[in-house]
Formats: sequence, structure tokens, C-alpha cells
Amino acid sequence: MELRQLEYFLAVCEELHFTRAADKLKVSQPNLSLKIKALEEEIGIPLFDRIGKRTALTEAGSVLRKHTLSMFANLQNAMTEIEDLRHHRGGRLSVGALPSELDFRLTPMFISYMQQYPTVKLEITSEVNLVEEVLSNGIDIGIAVKPAVDARLVIRSLSREEYGVVVSRQSAFFDRESMSLFELMDMPIVAYPKGFWGRHFLEDWCLQHGFTMNIVVETSSNPSLFHFVRENIGIAIVANSLVESMDKLKLRFIPIHDYPPVREMSIVYRSDKYLSHAAQAFIRFAEEHLRVTWDSP
Repeated sequence: MELRQLEYFLAVCEELHFTRAADKLKVSQPNLSLKIKALEEEIGIPLFDRIGKRTALTEAGSVLRKHTLSMFANLQNAMTEIEDLRHHRGGRLSVGALPSELDFRLTPMFISYMQQYPTVKLEITSEVNLVEEVLSNGIDIGIAVKPAVDARLVIRSLSREEYGVVVSRQSAFFDRESMSLFELMDMPIVAYPKGFWGRHFLEDWCLQHGFTMNIVVETSSNPSLFHFVRENIGIAIVANSLVESMDKLKLRFIPIHDYPPVREMSIVYRSDKYLSHAAQAFIRFAEEHLRVTWDSP
């Protein structure tokens, strides 16, 4: 059994189509079929069911896929660790964050990290489904809303944040010290589009308290959202960590005094993944930086 055979096997598992898998691997389809046939003969049992043009994994194929993925992950861990030994503080690191956090809060932190660790090659991904990206090894580390407990993950809590209301200078509520959640029932709201975690979170929270939000504008960009608020098109409901970012826009953050939505942020990575020196340094750096900035009033 060769690594190349297993690479071919995984490509067919992913595509469930021999021609597409061959195109992806840049090999001929007959050559790919011969490699898979040789692997099946060596194992002594079919790995794929071929019914007409349809291809599906057999039970044996599913078992081999699970262990092959684990083997390649371990091999990648070994190569990363060896690379660390060669380059010490260098290496590559991929980090994912919610789009809303990259707009204001996290980019300065990433800049500071790179200034301290200039030999690291950093890849930053703006992503909503961060936990899925971590689990699929799409990214090394996610800065995410705290997920449910999962044995495959290490979850390091960062902060607990309350949401409040952002209003413009023209708003009748500008001078208020606090507001009730129920005052927002009929107010025009600028919010993220459906499919964004923040939108689902707020809709669910309001529904739990007996009302639906009156959303008049949907936008996926934080700067866009706050500019709509500045022009008094509507209010926004955001986490308190964005207060500093709004000062220059002449907006006001007003706490919700009775039932404020609350989110918990965390650093998330795979429990079985080797953490490079760059990753370990980033986790320490991010915990120190974000616990200070996100926990500040």
C-alpha cells in the first residue's frame, strides 16, 4: 500500500466520481481506476460500490477513509513539527475570524502579532462557519463564538460580552443611559443578512422574549451597518466591544438594562492537531490582547 494510492483513494472519496477525481489529480481516469483496483485487490474487499454512473463508499471504504484521514493528519503534524525545528519562530499559520470582528477589532491585533513575529506567514480567513473550518483542517485556529463541547476541539474562553443598542445623534434615544429590550420591538433595525451568526443569534434572542425584529436594512459589512445608523435609517444591536470603533462615527452605544443578549468568545482548535511555535505564540498573544480589549468597558 502506497501513499499515492491512498491520495487517489481520498480524491475518489471526496468526489464520488472517478472522472472528476482524475481531473482533480491531473491523471488519466483509466490510471486512477487501475490504482483503486490494485488497492482493493491488496485489501481483499471492494472500497466502492459502482452502480451505473453512481459511485458510493462501501463499509470497508468508510473504515479506510477514516483511518487514512487520521494518518495524513498525523503525517502533516510531523512535517509541521520538523519544520518548526528548522525555523523556530517561523512557519505558516492560518486563523479564521467572524467577518464582523475583522472589520474593527481583530485586524490591529493581527498587525501587532506580525510586528512581533515577522517571520511567520499568516493567512487570515473571514468565515462564518469557523468550527467547521477548524474540524476540516481548513484553518489552524478559529476566534469564534464559544461552541458546544466537542471532544475533537480545544475551546479556550476569551470573554463574555453583552449587546447593546447603537443610535445616531439624531435619534430621540441618544441621551438615554440605558434601554429595555422591549423598547426595540417596533424600532427600525439595521442588521446582518440571514445566514450570518449574529443575525440568527439576535433573532433567536428576541423570539425567546416574545417579539421579532423590525429589520429595514440588511448588510454584511460593519462599516456599512454603522453608516446606515449614522444617517438615522435605523438602530443596530451589537456587542459592546465595538464601542471604541464607533466613536469616530459620532454614534452612541446604549446598554440594554433588562435582558441584554450575551455572547461568549473563544479560541478554538483541534485537540489532535500539533500546535506549531507560531500557533502557540499566537494563542498566548491573542488571549492577552483580546481579554484586555474585549473585557474593557
